[in-house]
Amino acid sequence: MLDWSNCSAVERIPGKVSGAWLFKGTRVPVAALFENLESGATVNDFLDWFPGVAREQVEFVLKHAEQSLSIL
Repeated sequence: MLDWSNCSAVERIPGKVSGAWLFKGTRVPVAALFENLESGATVNDFLDWFPGVAREQVEFVLKHAEQSLSIL
């Protein structure tokens, strides 16, 4: 499991969407990005489906995940 606490593009607020990690300022779970990518969606698809999420947020989350996994 990745540690999202150091990723400035996301937030976790108790009671908001069951305390899931969300793209900051939205109700979109970070997990939704990875679930959609795993199902064959592109980043552009995801951004079209979730217009409240900025491309920069997605890029930051993907970079954070990549860096986190490279140190495991």
